[in-house]
Amino acid sequence: MDSIKHRLPASITTDRLVLTTPTLAHVPEMAVLANNAAIHAVLSRLPFPYDESHGRDFVENIARGPEEFAWSILLDGGYVGTIGLHVLPDHLPELGYWLGEPHWGKGYATEAAHAVVAAAREAGYPALRSRALLTNQGSRNVLAKVGFSEIGEDTDQAGTLAGQRLMQMRLEFTR
Repeated sequence: MDSIKHRLPASITTDRLVLTTPTLAHVPEMAVLANNAAIHAVLSRLPFPYDESHGRDFVENIARGPEEFAWSILLDGGYVGTIGLHVLPDHLPELGYWLGEPHWGKGYATEAAHAVVAAAREAGYPALRSRALLTNQGSRNVLAKVGFSEIGEDTDQAGTLAGQRLMQMRLEFTR
C-alpha cells in the first residue's frame, strides 16, 4: 500500500479551506496553536510544551516523511491545524488531525477530513483507520460524519496517551 502514497495530492481545495504541504511559513502559528494543553491532552504524538523547533522538525522531517503524508489546514491563508495520514507498512493508513482551539466547532475538521478521505479513496487505498479517546466525543463525531464506524475499544500503547482508553474506527471504501 505504500506505493499508493505517491498518488495523494500535494494540495486540496474545499469550499472554505486549502490543505497544502506544510511549510516553514506555517511554523509560527503552528507553534502558537499547538502549544495548548487541551490539544496535547487528546493527541498521542504531539510534544508539549510545543515551540517553533517542534514545528520546524515536523515540517522538515515528518510531514512528508516515509510514514506520513500531512497537510497544513489553511483558512483565508492562515494556518489553523494539520491533517494527515500515518502510513505504516502492512497497515491501513491512519487518519489523524488537530485544529487550534479557536477553530473548534466550526466544521473545519469535518470539511478537511472529507477532503482527505476523498483523496485517499481516489489514490486507491481500500480503507482507512483512525482512533480517538473515548472521552473525545468531538473527534469521534467528526470521524462518524465522514463515514468511519466504531469497531471497538482499545488502550493506547505508546505516546503521551499510553494507557488511556480509545475507540478504534475504520472506514471501508466501496468501489
